[in-house]
Amino acid sequence: MKMKPFIAAVVVLALIGVSAGLLHHAKVGQRLGAPGVKTRPIPGCDNLEVLLPETLAGYKSELVPQAAAVTNGLPKDTSFGQRLYTGDDGYQAVINVVLMGADRTSIHKPEICLVGQGWSFDDHATRIQSVPMTRPVTYDLPVMRVVATIDTVDHSQPVKRAGIYTYWFVDAQHLTARHNDWKMRMIKDFLLTGELDRWAYVTVFSVCSPGQEEATFERMKKLIVAAVPEFQLVPAPAK
Repeated sequence: MKMKPFIAAVVVLALIGVSAGLLHHAKVGQRLGAPGVKTRPIPGCDNLEVLLPETLAGYKSELVPQAAAVTNGLPKDTSFGQRLYTGDDGYQAVINVVLMGADRTSIHKPEICLVGQGWSFDDHATRIQSVPMTRPVTYDLPVMRVVATIDTVDHSQPVKRAGIYTYWFVDAQHLTARHNDWKMRMIKDFLLTGELDRWAYVTVFSVCSPGQEEATFERMKKLIVAAVPEFQLVPAPAK
């Protein structure tokens, strides 16, 4: 009876080792798939620029450079796109896209981004939700909605802020809000086709006052509905 857990553990470790070996092989020698977001080449660089919409009805936008901690901490073949959107009603949110190259570690765990900046996650409020989309076709966009809080100081007074952080992953054919799903899909597709899926990690982040989390998420969904069809290629328009 004691041998069964041992055998199971050996099998799991073997699968992990095989997967890691396959992905390493893919990184150094196999072809890279097309991205699921709009991009253009960066002159003098092998990386790409992710093209978030500069103009969007009802919003102003400005380009936000990636923090040095991000660009220095992620693989050199990682591509980015980040813009701050300000609505006519004063609502603000940052949309950020991290696009992997041949190194899959570009797509890091979502918790790393905010926790490293001092934010705390509310695990009980973290869940997948659907955003109804109408363009380019009618579908439900799955997003992971995270509620976070941080203690700050404003005019020498302690102030608690809340944040709504949504994210999902997209490659040339698939969408998922689960971190492990894209990994399994990449392994499966590589085994079947020899092509390494090029995944993008899309995030939308807004800061709000405690108690305004639900209202902020509802407002965020309007931005997602307006912006995502302008830069995301999946799902494709109906033929």
